Amino acid sequence: MSPNAAMARMVPEALKEALYPHLFPDPDDGDPLHTFAILDGAAIPDLLERLYGERPEFICLYRGELQPDIAEVAPYLVRLEPEAPFTDWVLERGWGNHWGIFALARESLRAMRTHFRRFLMVKDEEGARLHFRYYDPRVLRVYLPTCDAEETTALFGPVQRYCLEAADPNVLLQYRHTDGQLMPRRVPLTAAMQ
Repeated sequence: MSPNAAMARMVPEALKEALYPHLFPDPDDGDPLHTFAILDGAAIPDLLERLYGERPEFICLYRGELQPDIAEVAPYLVRLEPEAPFTDWVLERGWGNHWGIFALARESLRAMRTHFRRFLMVKDEEGARLHFRYYDPRVLRVYLPTCDAEETTALFGPVQRYCLEAADPNVLLQYRHTDGQLMPRRVPLTAAMQ
């Protein structure tokens, strides 16, 4: 059975219960962590309709007034709230379909936008500027382990942890860092649901 077929059989409530402790941890002694998703408009056909209909706190990572065709495929930073319909829709429909990545941080939406915008463009070996779709979990889970300490520190910035689906969507990948050292963790979701 393929991972996606196994995921399709999961009860959405069980998936939500398995993901929530990692995406919405209990507050520690400091300021609570905010949960952000960077969602890929190119992977989610009705994303703009959902964003404007359900009105979570969100902002496009691209600057300025966008043409409608670009706005539809742009990446959006969304602050997720537990038990909100938009959050549940993202988890139930998007998990396993590479809709985006999750980041936990103490900063505001605008501060996080500034941080994440820095990584939208990269230069290739010839110096040509290219779009970097790091917010696709298939990209981030390959890219992060190749980063050196300086790159890891830059990519994390204010982010306390990244959460994303593994190639097998029955597994949550969690990434933290300490002094530029990447601290990966694989969390089997099916075990959490039994």
